[in-house]
Amino acid sequence: MAKLPDPIEWKPSPVEHIKIKSDFLRGTIKESLADETTGSISKDDTQLIKFHGSYQQTDRDLDAERKKQKLEPLFSFMIRARVAAGIATADQWLVFDRLAVQYGNGTMKLTTRQTFQWHGILKRNLKKTMQGINSTLVDTIAACGDVNRNVMGTSNEALSPLVPEVAAFAKKISDHLLPKTTAYHEIWLDKKLITEGQTDDEPLYGKTYLPRKFKIALAVPPYNDTDIFANDIGLIAIGEGKELKGFNVAIGGGMGMTFGNEETYPRLADIIGYVPKEDALKVIEEIVKVQRDYGNRENRKLSRLKYTVDRLGTEVFKQLVEERSGITLQPAIEYEFKQNGDVFGWMKAENNKWYLGLFVEHGRVKDVGDYKLKSALRDLARIKVCDFRLTGNQGLVLGRIDEPDKAAVEKILKKYNVYHLDKLSGLRKHAIACVALNTCTLAFAEAERYLPKLNTKIEAILKEVDLTNEDILIRMTGCPNGCGRPFLGEIGLVGRSLGKYNLYLGAGFSGERLNTLYKEMLDEQAILAELSEIIPKYAEERNKGERFGDFVVRKGIVKSGQTIKTI
Repeated sequence: MAKLPDPIEWKPSPVEHIKIKSDFLRGTIKESLADETTGSISKDDTQLIKFHGSYQQTDRDLDAERKKQKLEPLFSFMIRARVAAGIATADQWLVFDRLAVQYGNGTMKLTTRQTFQWHGILKRNLKKTMQGINSTLVDTIAACGDVNRNVMGTSNEALSPLVPEVAAFAKKISDHLLPKTTAYHEIWLDKKLITEGQTDDEPLYGKTYLPRKFKIALAVPPYNDTDIFANDIGLIAIGEGKELKGFNVAIGGGMGMTFGNEETYPRLADIIGYVPKEDALKVIEEIVKVQRDYGNRENRKLSRLKYTVDRLGTEVFKQLVEERSGITLQPAIEYEFKQNGDVFGWMKAENNKWYLGLFVEHGRVKDVGDYKLKSALRDLARIKVCDFRLTGNQGLVLGRIDEPDKAAVEKILKKYNVYHLDKLSGLRKHAIACVALNTCTLAFAEAERYLPKLNTKIEAILKEVDLTNEDILIRMTGCPNGCGRPFLGEIGLVGRSLGKYNLYLGAGFSGERLNTLYKEMLDEQAILAELSEIIPKYAEERNKGERFGDFVVRKGIVKSGQTIKTI
C-alpha cells in the first residue's frame, strides 16, 4: 500500500478565523443579545450562533420598504432543534407548539433533516425560546454550524423490526459527536463554569471544529426515506431476521452547488464497505476526523466531505479510515431500496402498536381554512395516545398507538379535516420544498409558498392523461444549496431568480441516481409547457411499472445523472 497523504496546511478562511478566536463558540453572543439598540447581532456572532442552532434572518418581503423608511431590516431568528431520528413525545410537542405561538410566527416547520424549526423569533425572545425548548430535554446545539448536525434515521417502526435499534443508534451517534463546549449552557441556560478558570476542551473537533457542516443519515431497506446518499455519511441497516447486524457505510454525499462555479456539484455517496454494529461508531468517528484533518479550510464552497473524498480518492479515504480506526471494512452486503418517499396511512408494527403516516405539505404545521392541522395535532398531543415521529420528507408519523385508541385519533383528525390522503395526488404526496423566501437569506426564488400552486397546475396535466395517482417525486428549492434535495427529484426545480427556475429531470425513485439539468431559467409558463409535452409521452410510452425518472432517461430526454457506486 502506498504512503497515505499528510493533511494539508490551508490558509484559513475568514470563518475559520472567527472560530479560532471565538473561545469555543462564545464570541460576543452574550453582548449581542444584550444590545437593545438593534434587532441583529454582530457579524461574527451570526456565524457562531449557527453552532447553537440558530440563524439570523430578515423578512425579505419588507426589506425594500423598511430601507425606504430608513429603518433597519426586520431581523428575526430561526431556531432548529436537535432531535435524532425525529422522535418527540406528546409533552414535547405541546411545548414546541406553544413556543411557536408565544414567540414565533405561529407555525412549526418539519424539516428535511427530520427536526423542528421555529421562525420569526425576535432577538429579545431568543433566549426564552431556547430555554423553553431545553425544558423538554431537547436542545439546539449542533443543529447548525460546522459540526455533525441532526442525525436522521427511519422512525416508523411499522416499516421494519430493525427501526427501534436503528433510531437508538442515531441518537448514540448524535450524542457521541456532540461538541463538548460549555458555551451553549452558559449563554442560553445561565449555567456557570464549575470552577473559576475552567477551560473547554474539544477532543474531537478542536478549536476550529469541522471545515463545514456534516450530515449523517441511517435507513432501513427497502425504504430510503432519509435519502442516505445525499449525506456525508449514509448508513444502510443490515439485519438478519429481527436483529440488526451492522451497516453498509457510504461516504461523500451532498446536494449543494453554486451556479456558475463548475468546481461545485451535487454528489451521491460511495459505498465503501460493511461494518458490524459494534464497530460502527468508531468508523463513523474516524470518518469525521479525516474530514476534520483533510477538509478544505480555505474555500468554504469546496469544504464539504464530498470534495475531500474526490480530492483524495475514495480508496485513499477508505484506507485512511481503516488505518486510523484499526478496523478493516468488509465487502458491502447486498440490499435493495425501493423508494425514498414516505409511506402513508395506518400500519401495524410487530409490537402490535399502530403507526399513522400523515401528509404535512412541505412540513409546515399550521391551520389553513377548514384544514386545521395544527389544532388537530395539538389535541392529539393533549390526549397522549401517540408520539410524534418526523420523517426526512417533511412528513409526520403518529406512533405507538394502541388498538383501542385508533378511533380517538381518527375522530380528532376528521374533526379538523386532516385525514384525507385519498384526495392527494401522487405528485403532491411526495413533494418537498425548502423555506426559501421570505426568510432565507440565500434564496433567489420562492419554494414553499409557491410549489403548492404550481403542483395544482401540474396535477391538471396529470389528470388529462389519467396519472393523478402516479407517485412522482417533485422537489423545489429557492437556491442551489440543496436543502430540499432538489437534485434527487424526478422533477427538480432550483430557483435562479424571482419566478425563474432551472428544471432538472431523471432522478431515481429510490434516491440512487441524481437528476440532470434539462433547461434553464424557466418561468411558470415555460415549466408547464415542458411538462405538458413530457408527461403525456410518459403516459403513452412507458413500460409497465416504469417510474417517471427512469422513463425520461430511457427515452433520452435527459442523460443519466450520477448513480451510486460501491468500491
